[in-house]
Amino acid sequence: MIDADEALDDVLRDAIVAAPDEADAYCVKRTTYFCGKPMRIWRNEPLLRLFRTGKATLESRPAAAKTAAVHEAWTSEGRVGDLPGTLLHYSYPDVAAYRAKYQRYTSLEAADMPGSFAKLLAVCVTGAARLAWLLLARGAILDGPRGWYVAYHTAAYPAVAAAKALRW
Repeated sequence: MIDADEALDDVLRDAIVAAPDEADAYCVKRTTYFCGKPMRIWRNEPLLRLFRTGKATLESRPAAAKTAAVHEAWTSEGRVGDLPGTLLHYSYPDVAAYRAKYQRYTSLEAADMPGSFAKLLAVCVTGAARLAWLLLARGAILDGPRGWYVAYHTAAYPAVAAAKALRW
């Protein structure tokens, strides 16, 4: 399974062709690009993307709400292997594309959440720790202003969705 804004590097392409029949599905590592640059914060994200027909199911994994139809992922109950190489994700060619998707996704998640000041407060408090983790542990600080921008908005995402759920 590959999205229209994704491409295979040469290593992954060759690995898919040579994948042994012993697994029902395979995980690949994805790196997402922002404004033409690969981002450390989004590097080596493991995703199930190669699978036998009928051996994988699509599940919703929203970041803020419990059942919103965004951030879905494939899963498999069968034997899962790993493939070398990288799936290149060119999702955000510019800041405008990032902002548009961010607004759309936070709105979709907010529509599926009950409005709660307690929830908003909780995600604001945890957002500061999440920002530090994204900047330091995930390496966003090394990507300069692009990395800082993405880390901040990623950390704030649950709070933005929770604020929208209050329907101010």
